[in-house]
Amino acid sequence: MGTSVSETHSSSLHPENNNSNVAEEEGGTTLSKKAAKKEAMKQEKLKLQQESAAAAAAALASASIESDPLSENYGEVALQDMQSKAVTGRKWIRIGLVNESLKDKTVLVRGRIQTTRPVGKNIGFLVLREQGFTIQCVLTVAENLISRQMVKFATSLSKESHVDVEGIVSVPDAPIKGATQQVELQIRKIYGISKALPMLPINIDDAARSEADIEKAMQSGEKFVHVNQDTRLNFRVLDLRTPANQGIFRIQSQVETAFRNYLLSKDFVGIHTPKLIAGSSEGGNPAFLAQSPQLHKQLSICSDFMGVFEVGPVFRAEDSFTHRHLCEFTGLDVEMEIKEHYFEVMDILDGLFVAIFGSLNENCKKELEAIWEQYPFKPLKYLRKTLRLTFEEGVQILKEAGVEVDPLGDLNTEVERKLGKLVLEKYGTEFYMLHRYPSAVRPFYTMPCYDNPAYSNSFDVFIRGEEIISGGQRVHVPELLRTREEGLGIDQAYIDGFQYGTAPHGGFGAGLERVVMLFCALNNIRKTSLFSRDPHRISP
Repeated sequence: MGTSVSETHSSSLHPENNNSNVAEEEGGTTLSKKAAKKEAMKQEKLKLQQESAAAAAAALASASIESDPLSENYGEVALQDMQSKAVTGRKWIRIGLVNESLKDKTVLVRGRIQTTRPVGKNIGFLVLREQGFTIQCVLTVAENLISRQMVKFATSLSKESHVDVEGIVSVPDAPIKGATQQVELQIRKIYGISKALPMLPINIDDAARSEADIEKAMQSGEKFVHVNQDTRLNFRVLDLRTPANQGIFRIQSQVETAFRNYLLSKDFVGIHTPKLIAGSSEGGNPAFLAQSPQLHKQLSICSDFMGVFEVGPVFRAEDSFTHRHLCEFTGLDVEMEIKEHYFEVMDILDGLFVAIFGSLNENCKKELEAIWEQYPFKPLKYLRKTLRLTFEEGVQILKEAGVEVDPLGDLNTEVERKLGKLVLEKYGTEFYMLHRYPSAVRPFYTMPCYDNPAYSNSFDVFIRGEEIISGGQRVHVPELLRTREEGLGIDQAYIDGFQYGTAPHGGFGAGLERVVMLFCALNNIRKTSLFSRDPHRISP
């Protein structure tokens, strides 16, 4: 096990209501400013020591290479040769494509050094990694081919350094346990492209350790390096290199792709709404970051786009710390014309998310497996025709289980989870819709029910007992809208847009990060945010 910077367990955000306080993450507390400053100074000192050691090692290696007649076959690539100096025509192959079909062929690969292992002075093993795929490489001293200096150079390279390796593909008799590719690369040339520091703040092996292994080690009393959430986020560029994280963000990309493709197939139009919006003020008209594309989605429907969607940033001034909230996230938003019933919106949502889930299960098997290896989870249970319950039916299910809730109030996180378990037991699904919410807990622009204004034509959608989507029919009648928004200071241009005639319409919005988090049953949305932003984090 390599050396890692020791760490203090710090804050994680557990599910709670909007009045929550800062909670602990994995049993620890948030670092004080003084402690954080001390840690920063420690890191800076360590960095200087690393750079000094690296410079000394480089000087020693350079002297050794210069005396080797085979020195042209290895070494560090000069900066000028990486400044787009020339097009050589060389062809690199991805590590994931190097297999038995290339036996005895010479190939050129580029990857990161995951491990090095010298065996005496004459043999060395390296494992290279590229985007989750790994391959074992071997150097064996041979006259006029591989020198001892070359073996020493290769096995002395620091972990996570980038290298180019040219070698001959061979197929060993025994299975290779430490690499994804079941072939070996007999190295003929190796060149350093980008050198990593000798000591990394976190080791990829530590960051990739499965929760099952961590639990097993704790029970047996074995010592190990546990990379906590704050440390991962502080050194996110390293943390993102783990197989699980590589899988998470490829899955996120697939969700976005499936979202777009499905809606485009239904003749929706992709739009981009402004992220700077006006705010009311007696002294002027200041601008704010948009908390939702809601108003401009609706104005787009007023403009005769019958159905629109957007994938874009959404900003929230969150004052609570939970496992599922961020100050900036990626919104998946939809708005569409309604002919006669808000169920039409729910129909689109139903088909859309069933298509997304199917796309992930079909196209992301390798990525899901990589996530499962570190964060074991059960595949999401969902129906081909999504279950729909009214809010009142949901309240009744809870009541029968001994949980009393206000029939005209909202459901808190704990109750939502309880209902999710009850629905799973009764209907066999972890993905369902709850509609006809009480009007008192919905936004002013939500259309009230025709038969009882205490309820609204709205819905929430749940995955694994947690709310993932909110939506419903909007008020499109300007007179009714004025009475409902009174005192809220809504931009007048929004209401004006409905005065020129517009069709009934509705829509919904979801958070991309939350969709991925719940589909993969992860415990914190920061795992599915590339570089998360919350009340305590604005860097890196």
